Amino acid sequence: MLTFKSGLAATLLLLSPLSQAADLNAQLSAFFAEKLAGVSDDVTVTVKTQPNLLPSCDQPSFSVSGSAKLWGNVNVQARCNNEKRFLQVVVQATGNYVVAAQPISRGSVLQPANVALKRGRLDELPPRTMLDINQAQDAVSLRDVAPGQAIQLSMLRQAWRIKAGQRVMVVANGDGFSINGEGQALNNAAVAQSARVRMSSGQVVNGTVGNDGIILINL
Repeated sequence: MLTFKSGLAATLLLLSPLSQAADLNAQLSAFFAEKLAGVSDDVTVTVKTQPNLLPSCDQPSFSVSGSAKLWGNVNVQARCNNEKRFLQVVVQATGNYVVAAQPISRGSVLQPANVALKRGRLDELPPRTMLDINQAQDAVSLRDVAPGQAIQLSMLRQAWRIKAGQRVMVVANGDGFSINGEGQALNNAAVAQSARVRMSSGQVVNGTVGNDGIILINL
């Protein structure tokens, strides 16, 4: 009987790290599913860290760097009271991404018919693949894109809202006042990008391009 109990205890000790790892996988899957809500509806996490380096508590709190990617190989901080452990995990995420619906020529302005959504593994896509199809509207392609190819943000630029040499209106807003003026744009810029403008006085100012093409300066 002692032999049986000893054998059972040994078996439980061997199974304990496996059970802990499986439970940790489930907790991390729930953590990343919440992080990726609206982007992915199918998230699975596998912990690659050795069992002896896993958190010592049953319910650790997790965090990732604000600039960290949320799928593929990810480093996660797990905290148990004053104890901190850094975990290496692999996150598999499935969701929609943007592809070319037809051949796209370099320099062309994208329209709704040019792009489509496709469902697949986000963690297997090239970096900065477009997930929001609205980002493609009126963007300009910087290269030729084949049908079915995933569209990366680096392949596009937003259409110029103002162009160098164009006459533009400049609005400077301060505490309780607003000043309007006209000048000449010195560079091409899309909405929300920075524009340099030479005013009629010769002064060069910097501002941000608004949706209406007006250059906004906050003083």
